[in-house]
Amino acid sequence: MWDSAAIRADFPILDREINGHRLVYLDSANTSQKPREVVEAMEAHYLRHNANVARAMHTLGAEATSAFEKARATVADFIHAGSADEIVFTKNASEALNLAAYTLGSRLKPGDEVVISVMEHHSNLVPWQLVCQASGATLRWFDITEDGRLDLEGAKRDGLINERTKIVSVAWVSNMLGTINPIRQIADWAKSVGAIMVADGSQGVPQLATDVNRLGVDLLAFTGHKLCGPTGIGVLWGRYSLLEELPPFMGGGEMIEVVRMEGSTYAPPPHRFEAGTPPIAQAVGLGAAIGYLDRIGMDAIAAHENEITARMLAGLGSLTGVRILGPTEAVDRGGAVSFTVDGVHPHDLMQLLDSRGVAVRGGHHCAAPLHQRLCVQSSSRASGYLYTTPEEVDALVAAVAWSYDFFHSRTGRRS
Repeated sequence: MWDSAAIRADFPILDREINGHRLVYLDSANTSQKPREVVEAMEAHYLRHNANVARAMHTLGAEATSAFEKARATVADFIHAGSADEIVFTKNASEALNLAAYTLGSRLKPGDEVVISVMEHHSNLVPWQLVCQASGATLRWFDITEDGRLDLEGAKRDGLINERTKIVSVAWVSNMLGTINPIRQIADWAKSVGAIMVADGSQGVPQLATDVNRLGVDLLAFTGHKLCGPTGIGVLWGRYSLLEELPPFMGGGEMIEVVRMEGSTYAPPPHRFEAGTPPIAQAVGLGAAIGYLDRIGMDAIAAHENEITARMLAGLGSLTGVRILGPTEAVDRGGAVSFTVDGVHPHDLMQLLDSRGVAVRGGHHCAAPLHQRLCVQSSSRASGYLYTTPEEVDALVAAVAWSYDFFHSRTGRRS
């Protein structure tokens, strides 16, 4: 049975008051809050085991190396990877996606095509723009339907994925619309033409039980700070046979095998892609976060997220002047709910909600092309997580209604 009180007790920050109101944190798609045990695991590492990994042969070095590699194995188990050697640690999902784009992009040539979607976060858009500009390849993308789903039928009709397609890279879950994309279906389509399939799992891995084999992808990127872990660490999972083929992303210590002035050879994956001192304490924190989520159960977390999202969609959808962007029912949908309020700029709404202790995000959420596609300049976004309660959703809905009335009473405008 879901125990919200016990879960919330693990997150001390949720006891804060903001502007005289109990904090209602609904910005988890941006970054999740951290349970006490994650912070304590990192503190213990720094206070008792701090050393660099791989290089130091003393006791502290051995302890740090063991903790770092244990975290790698924990991540591998969490996403059902074939081995820990398929887990590459980066500083965030953006770096993981840049790593994928840079290394795969070295194979591209004029006439080749890369396929993404119009709903991508900038981290899964700009790197592919850069490699296409450098290689002469063409960037193409999935459009969306009116209800915020990928337009698969239109893509098939237009031959979006074809014999020229070399790479397909799509978000598993949209960070703005909340749409859960049919990654396995797209991966099978990509594989049918010999293309590499990359998925941005930044919003999917924190919310959904993840099995990279069932997803059917070749590379999967995600970040620690959205799944109760610390900032400063991300993950790129890759099929080992593919990682072996890819060139280094950055040069430096620990990613090498033999270095001479005339040239160098490189370590096998994953160390080939981890130049320099890695995020050691952050890996320890990520391992602790995964342990925490595993104890609760990802299926239970997904069910709770779905319940919270359904309540949010219904509540916001009932308000005057509110337009929900993306699917309006909690079916094949993640927890991010973006919306507009007639006559109220998202930045103004964000400040009005904050005055009542409700934390949401306002802007384009690093998805500017998607906002352009929907003919809106920006939007507000509310996103819960495992610690979010129905009462907090109700507080959001009441605060949005109050903000609408407050703003329009001041300006004299009504929709």
